[in-house]
Amino acid sequence: MSEPPEKPGFWPKAKRELARGDPVMAKIIRAYPRVSLRRRGEPFFTLARSIVGQQISVKAAQSIWNRVAALAPEMQPGQVLALSRRKQRLKAAGLSDRKVEYIVDLARHFAEGTIHPHRWGDMSDEEVIDELVQVRGIGRWTAEMFLMFNLLRPDVFPVADLGLQKAVCLHYYNDEKIALERLREHGEAWRPWRSVATWYLWRSLDPVPVEY
Repeated sequence: MSEPPEKPGFWPKAKRELARGDPVMAKIIRAYPRVSLRRRGEPFFTLARSIVGQQISVKAAQSIWNRVAALAPEMQPGQVLALSRRKQRLKAAGLSDRKVEYIVDLARHFAEGTIHPHRWGDMSDEEVIDELVQVRGIGRWTAEMFLMFNLLRPDVFPVADLGLQKAVCLHYYNDEKIALERLREHGEAWRPWRSVATWYLWRSLDPVPVEY
C-alpha cells in the first residue's frame, strides 16, 4: 500500500486517439493535461474500500475508512476476519451492520481462495466481473470500478454510473436525459479506450479524482 500510484502505460495513446476522433472529448482532455487514472492498493484493500464508500459521500467514506484502517492497519483478510469476532469495533468505526457483513464476506472469500486474483490477468473483463459479484455487497458497478482502478483495464464502460450519464448528457445531448441503450451506443465510438473516456467525463464534472 506504500507504493506510488501507477499510471497506465496506455494513457498517452488513448488520449491521442480519443481526441483525434471526438472534438468534445479533445476539449475535455486538454482541460486536464497533467492528471490521469492511477492504480491504488492491493485487490482486497481496493474492494474493501469500495464497499465502505457505497451510497455515502466521498468525505464520509474517507472518514469511516480511516477508522476502519486504524483497526486493521495492513488491511489483510486475516485481520478483518479476526475483527469479525468483535463486530462492535467495526460498527463503532461507522460501518452499518450490512457493510460489516459485506467486508467480512469479502475477507472470507480471499482467505478461502474462492476468488482468484492470480488468475485475473488472464481473464476477460466479464469473467472478472462474474467472479467478483459472487461476493456479497459487490455488484456490477463496484466490479467495474475495480477493473478500472485496480486492474487498469482500458475499455470498461459503466453505463449505470450516474456521473457518466450526467456528463454524456451534458456534453453531447444539450443536458437532455438519454436511455441507457443510447448511452451504450454512444460509447462505442470510444472503443477500445472507454475507461479513459469515462475518467475524463468524470473530471469534467469534478476535477478532483476519486480513488476506488
